[in-house]
Amino acid sequence: MSKGRGVSGKTHTQQQCNHYANQHNPNNSAYRANNNNHSNQCNPNNSAYSSSQAQNNK
Repeated sequence: MSKGRGVSGKTHTQQQCNHYANQHNPNNSAYRANNNNHSNQCNPNNSAYSSSQAQNNK
């Protein structure tokens, strides 16, 4: 049984494995962008916060 870490090369393509690795690597720009966006949406002092709250209330 899998330990739930990452994706298996036996069940995923190389492109899928690369995408997963990039999204979970702190040195990758996609990882940092996702984290920054999440932080901005959780910070009431940031303009992205109000727009994310407006989307949640629709």
